[in-house]
Amino acid sequence: MGMLSVSLPDGVTHEYASGTTVGEVIRNVYGKKSGAVAALVDGRERDFSHVLSQDCDIHPILGGSDAGRYILRHSCAHLLAQAVVELYPEAQPTIGPPIDNGFYYDFNMDPIGDEDLKRIEKKMQEHVRSNHVLIREEHDRNNLREMFSQNPFKLEIIDDKLGDDAGSSVYRQGDFVDLCLGPHVPSTSFLRWFKLTSTSQAYWKGDKARGSLVRIYGMCYHTKDELRERERQIEEAAKRDHKKIGKEMELYMIDEMIGKGLPVWLPNGEILKSEIERFAIETEERYGYQRVTTPVLAKRQLFETSGHLPHYADGMYPPMEMDDGTYYLKAMNCPMHHLVFNNKKRSYRDLPLRIAEYGTVYRNELSGTLAGLLRVRMLSMNDAHIYCTIEQVAEEVAANVRMVQDYYAAFGFEDYSFRLSLWDPEKKSKYIDQPENWRESENRLRGIMDDLGVDYIEAVGEAAFYGPKVDIQFRTALGREESMSTIQLDFAAKERFGLSYMDENGVQNEEVLVIHRAPLSTHERFVAFLTEHWMGNFPTWISPIQTQIITISERHSDHAREVARRLRESRIRVSIDDSDSTIGRKIRTHRKMRPAYMVIIGDDESANGTVSIRARNGDQRNGVSLDEFLLGITEEVNNRSSELTLV
Repeated sequence: MGMLSVSLPDGVTHEYASGTTVGEVIRNVYGKKSGAVAALVDGRERDFSHVLSQDCDIHPILGGSDAGRYILRHSCAHLLAQAVVELYPEAQPTIGPPIDNGFYYDFNMDPIGDEDLKRIEKKMQEHVRSNHVLIREEHDRNNLREMFSQNPFKLEIIDDKLGDDAGSSVYRQGDFVDLCLGPHVPSTSFLRWFKLTSTSQAYWKGDKARGSLVRIYGMCYHTKDELRERERQIEEAAKRDHKKIGKEMELYMIDEMIGKGLPVWLPNGEILKSEIERFAIETEERYGYQRVTTPVLAKRQLFETSGHLPHYADGMYPPMEMDDGTYYLKAMNCPMHHLVFNNKKRSYRDLPLRIAEYGTVYRNELSGTLAGLLRVRMLSMNDAHIYCTIEQVAEEVAANVRMVQDYYAAFGFEDYSFRLSLWDPEKKSKYIDQPENWRESENRLRGIMDDLGVDYIEAVGEAAFYGPKVDIQFRTALGREESMSTIQLDFAAKERFGLSYMDENGVQNEEVLVIHRAPLSTHERFVAFLTEHWMGNFPTWISPIQTQIITISERHSDHAREVARRLRESRIRVSIDDSDSTIGRKIRTHRKMRPAYMVIIGDDESANGTVSIRARNGDQRNGVSLDEFLLGITEEVNNRSSELTLV
């Protein structure tokens, strides 16, 4: 048997007999408690069972690394599937990928509840203790079809992914076997620190016509401490859940008689939404935007011209046949804004032309994907389109990056990052097929971001169908990364809509570039993030109830009404509770509504014309003159301060 050389990260080279496995090398060099779950062999991820046959470099993949967590979660998805098919023999596993902070597996089976999750989790723990070795096997296509002959979902994957002569790997653990490319952990004992979290509805390949599947979510970590920290984050997120807080504060409602994903803004929510929109309007006026209002539906020809049909047809509601043609609810405002641009002849003096609208759009999201305000079917977008020359693009993108940064500072957002979203040339059917325009516009955006000195990452396959974009990624209280704002380049609109302007030489110039931007996302999504970020304890200027007046007894009502009158004259939102309930009960009741300030009025306040101010943390100032309070709260509102300064 020949010998081979194995180079390790520390630069040291070891000699091993040909046929040695990756796991044997890792254990020999680093010991049994190395923390590794797999390894990179000449840059390729490999299981511990991979046999070495030539000289190579080996880098351990630690369970606490990003790559290690991915492997742990992928392996735990297999562990979940093993437990499910053992407890529910009729269940058919489909796919089970790792995701951010966890994993899921979709099953064709009857719906399950919380008690079922506990049973499945218990069975998974049994298999962890059994310490099944995960064995990789290679099979040709015919063998794979025979192995999974009772599972039409796996057969479809085999037929879609493999050619006639191709094969693939499967992984076996105990009596369970699953189609997979791997790599995986060496054995199930590596998966001790997991927890199942929830279930939801899903559809095979997102097609609701294919029937409903059961999706089971879970999380898996390398150590007990990592799992406990994640559970702490989830507990914290539950306190911040915008659905729970939104109900307590009476911000919005969703009623089955109206339909899923169609929120109704209640009075308090409408105040919050209106304050955000007022801020946006003022900001856009300073940046030179002009506002328009466009219809919520339009003819098929408009969306065919824009390219939404067919590229975005799945996200649009079905057509409506009218006596004068076929209409669609709009999923985007941009096609109508292009027509606004074309409404009259444009000169180079008109550019850049910035058209803004808080336009309501409708998107045909699957019911199983809807989630509070984060995923809805009716969205009011903080939308605008900038029509400019190529030479003006850099300045306009830079201005919008600054606008985003200013907005986030005002709302108290600090944990966000920038992502340059690019097309995927391997999936041309998803995008307008103009490779040269893609390369040119992507390089242009890349250069702009570099010139701004903004840190960003690049993400292939995340572009809009008509051009690349800069996404601003917001990290939620749960540690989840979500796209909040976007700045998109569009090189297709000028051709599709014949956009042009008369240049300084009197020549018709068709090089009009369009920038789509939505720095505050949609009202729905932004309010969800804002609510969870502040736990409903909004800064005074956007708080639905800025002052909650509470009387100690009914005899203090006259002074309470006078305080309320003075506050309303200063455009401060105020509510009075002069009921005969106890002061403690009143405070507990109104705490759920999270007013910026509670104003307590009793004998001393009524006699002296003062107020006592109670902050959210329980701190209180007594005997404050009404004029001082008015001056302070008005200053907080006018300055759009994110801090409470009066207590």
